[in-house]
Amino acid sequence: MVKEGIKIFCRVRPSSKPENVSQFLIKSPDSPKETHAIAFQIPKNISDGLVNNKKDVYQFKFNQIFNSQSTQDQVFTQVASSVIDNVIEGYNGTIFAYGQTGSGKTYTMTGGTEKYTDRGIIPRTISYLFDYFKKKSGLIFTLHISYMEIYNEHGYDLLSAEHEASRLEDLPRVTLMEDSQGTIHLRNLSQHGANTTEEALNWLFMGDTNRVIAETPMNMASTRSHCIFTLHITSREAGSDVIKRSKLHLVDLAGSERIGKSGIKGSLLTEAKYINLSLHYLEQVIISLSEKKGHIPYRNSLMTSVLRDSLGGNCMTSMVATCSVEMSNIDESISTCRFAQRVALIKNEALVNEELDPRAMIARLKNQVSELKQDLELVTGQERTDELVEEEIESCRSAVDMYLKENDIETQIQVSGDMRKIHYCFRILKEKYLNSQMKTKQETQSPQSKLNELKLTKDEGNLQVHRMGVESDLLTMDVTRLRGLLHQRDEEINVIVKLLKQEKENFAETQRSLFILREKYIEATGQQYDIKIAKKIERPLTEPKIPTNINISTPRGTVSEETITRKRSEFSKARQTAFDTFRRKHPQDSILNQHNVRLNDCYTKARVLGEKVNSSRLQVNKLKTKIQQLRVSNAVDFQADASAIEEENRLRGELEISRIAFKCDCALLKELKTEIEHIQHLMEKIKVLVLKEFDSWWAEQIHTYKNSMLKGENNHDNVNGIPRF
Repeated sequence: MVKEGIKIFCRVRPSSKPENVSQFLIKSPDSPKETHAIAFQIPKNISDGLVNNKKDVYQFKFNQIFNSQSTQDQVFTQVASSVIDNVIEGYNGTIFAYGQTGSGKTYTMTGGTEKYTDRGIIPRTISYLFDYFKKKSGLIFTLHISYMEIYNEHGYDLLSAEHEASRLEDLPRVTLMEDSQGTIHLRNLSQHGANTTEEALNWLFMGDTNRVIAETPMNMASTRSHCIFTLHITSREAGSDVIKRSKLHLVDLAGSERIGKSGIKGSLLTEAKYINLSLHYLEQVIISLSEKKGHIPYRNSLMTSVLRDSLGGNCMTSMVATCSVEMSNIDESISTCRFAQRVALIKNEALVNEELDPRAMIARLKNQVSELKQDLELVTGQERTDELVEEEIESCRSAVDMYLKENDIETQIQVSGDMRKIHYCFRILKEKYLNSQMKTKQETQSPQSKLNELKLTKDEGNLQVHRMGVESDLLTMDVTRLRGLLHQRDEEINVIVKLLKQEKENFAETQRSLFILREKYIEATGQQYDIKIAKKIERPLTEPKIPTNINISTPRGTVSEETITRKRSEFSKARQTAFDTFRRKHPQDSILNQHNVRLNDCYTKARVLGEKVNSSRLQVNKLKTKIQQLRVSNAVDFQADASAIEEENRLRGELEISRIAFKCDCALLKELKTEIEHIQHLMEKIKVLVLKEFDSWWAEQIHTYKNSMLKGENNHDNVNGIPRF
């Protein structure tokens, strides 16, 4: 059992207005016994008079303080790496960010949307775990993911199969249940397995697109809910019955804010009340734990119930307090630091979560029983000489197939002690081995293998003929490779030409659509078409989804069926045109363009690295062939002089250098692949956000248009239905 306090960290958000930054000081420790500290100085108000004894300096201690220049990698290394290592060993862990709205909590936990290096703690944790799993080949790991959002004190599963729901209420409602032992169970919260980094990041991206995000005066894209991203990890050694189960909570809390100061109203006001109330209950739990009271009010809110183990339970917890140092936010930053000091007083008792896996134990005991039966048959000596029946033969084949499929080295072939079956299993293994050898020989036969198959002979004439045949095969192989490379380049050029033609056709089609819209608008209204969207046409972000539940109703008898049909046929063009303008005016459009530029750069680097990898691979194969040829030549001559040995050593040195270059380039290519996938996820996230906002805006425009038609404000001949924007 490990008993330790919750580690607290402070992160200072860089200010966009340096002239409004308050006076603060970050103190680094001079000795190992000291801790990091941050001090805020509040200037005294002249209106309070000359005699003013108000406290003007507030100092708080933390395990580590990150200034505005700290990188995401530094934050992850200091805050998360130790917690993740303990989770792998079987301890529960929690990392959560706390602070006011706009102080950088979501940026710290999830990351930014502009650069790959802006990845937060959650995506970096996923990559860290799978890198560790690959290194520990002797252990068997499984990882499952759950993602829950707490919005207005209701829990929702963000990873439901209905993840494309248009509203948050369409997602399954998560309910809290508690058993007789006090263990918390979350009903309707799904867990999804992930075998690779890409799969886990896809689940994270899916959940992020369903989060509730709104605009407030404090933050243009404020998360209006608490989100808990949980990684469930199990591990065991091969052949062991002991299994370790642990979970890692990565919590992004919604921002606290003063309602009177932020000036919000309507639905945002209701959300802020729920957020502040849940954070108030969280603070009550923290105070009760720090004061060691007999009753801890965990059940006051859903969030505190879920995080019961993280606060005062079986868990290793770290907290990141995010602070804004602008003068207008200094009071909230001081309040955040005070909250962190209370959190640091809590002591958690963490235990390794080990248990015996009943399935593994049952399988092991069954194997022992089977082995004992086999030993008994061997001891009794009752040898059978009759032929195996078809069922026994099929049983032996199934046992061999299961044995070969198992990755566990402790696995054994489950057959009885009947020597007939044992011999038949060995026969099956030999057949599979010979077939595999034959297939491998046919697929991989090359000039190099032909060199290895040359029979040593003293007849120089025969040896010369063999060598000439090998050299001819090498030349033929090079010609075939160059032809394939030339064909590949031709295909790439054809694809690029087709893309260019398609872009020209799309541009011409857009121009024709705008011309038709303009002519119909003039014909229907008699007015000159003057709309700002008839400017430079850019390629659309994506084809927006046409809602099928929107029907424009008109008074009966006022519009003909032909007019309705014509309106519906032209509706998609007007919607596409409106979407183009809406997308160009959206603030995320510039970020999307930056991602496109960065993605093209990554593709260019990937192509260069791919060529280097192929070149290194060819160089390695070429050097191997030379070494084999040199060895064959020395073997034929029955001697190896000093020059031949020196030449072989030189070739081996070059081979090692080429292998190192090949491995380095492969590692860089793998990192670049991860960056490309991350950028693609960010772009998809922005696209989903823009499409959701456009769908809401378009629905409002259609609703206004329908009302105007019902009131008779529009002539039924105006069939274009172009909303104003």
